[in-house]
Parts: sequence; structure tokens; C-alpha cells
Amino acid sequence: MSLPYKGELIPRARELRKESTKQEKHLWYDFLKDYPVRFQRQKTIKGFIADFYCAKAKLIIELDGRQHYSEQGKLYDNERSALLGEYGLTVLRFSNYAVDNDFESVCALIDATVKARV
Repeated sequence: MSLPYKGELIPRARELRKESTKQEKHLWYDFLKDYPVRFQRQKTIKGFIADFYCAKAKLIIELDGRQHYSEQGKLYDNERSALLGEYGLTVLRFSNYAVDNDFESVCALIDATVKARV
């Protein structure tokens, strides 16, 4: 099943790939890029751009900076996750701090989640 997306977001997704945060680069190049199940970076889904997406596991991984911890940011993220859940997708969220300071645990949780969903 192909997920809906807004084509006008594709140029922005390309920009975001080029302008990845330090944490996104770390997770991509040091874990997801060569992971045995394919992940995509900055995938457009509905009206959103997911940081990382695995179609086979129906899994989205989001790395959250400070803006996600405001009341408005939390509300937006919860609404977004609920909407994506309607497509059978699971969203895993990690803080940039977790990627910087507990990378092995982040990778282990992603691995366990993929294996449980495939």
C-alpha cells in the first residue's frame, strides 16, 4: 500500500536531507544507512515529512529538538502521531540528547521495534 503524500513537500524534504542535524547524520550514517531493513530519510507522508521511515516495519523515527518539548510542540506531535497511526504506522521519538548520550540504547530500541513489526 502506498501512503498518501503532498508532492509539493518533496523539494523541502530534499533540503532537509542536505541540512540534516548532527543527530540525524549520526543515526543515519552510523546505524540506519546500512541497517538490513531499508530506511528512508526525510520521507513525505500525508502533509508531513518524517525524519526516517521504514516501509517494511511501518515505522517512523523522529528526532526531537527543544521545540518539540513546548506545550504547542507536544500537542502537534501527538496529533501528528495519531494521524499517522491511522495508516498503521508507529512513531518512535527520541530526543537529540538521547542520540548524543545514549546512542546504543536508541539503536537497540529501533532494532527491537523493527524486528517485532516485520
